[in-house]
Amino acid sequence: MAETVRPAPVADAAAAERLVAETLGTMRDLEALLGRESDHIRVGRLAEGLAEAPQKTALAGAYLQGLQAVKANAVALARFAPEGIAALREAHGRFSEAVAANQAVLATARAISEGLLRNLSTELARSTEPRGYGTPRPAPSPYGHRRSTPLVLSRSL
Repeated sequence: MAETVRPAPVADAAAAERLVAETLGTMRDLEALLGRESDHIRVGRLAEGLAEAPQKTALAGAYLQGLQAVKANAVALARFAPEGIAALREAHGRFSEAVAANQAVLATARAISEGLLRNLSTELARSTEPRGYGTPRPAPSPYGHRRSTPLVLSRSL
């Protein structure tokens, strides 16, 4: 089982400001990365959009650790850096919008990709059916069922 790291307690104003600044910086970096990813994927540059996945994972982990530290030190932050809490709330609202926009772009790209593959598969299956007069019927199979044409997917696109 993974060991949980407890955030360092905030004991003074300097530590409170440092925690707020680190969390805001991580949030800002992650938001910028999500924006770049969304921009690339919107125009069909999937490889470029997904190239920063390891950095995205690292920033997301750092962001979650920062949130845990903020939650664990909420009382001290309210005492030592109330303006920092306001800044975190405002930044979190913008960040939530950026995450929602990124998720929408990824969901759209996924739906388009699935639709393209589905249509391609249908077209390939249709091209193997014999054409003639009357109701189209599949060619008889020696195995008792209709065989489908294999679909090849290129991950390098």
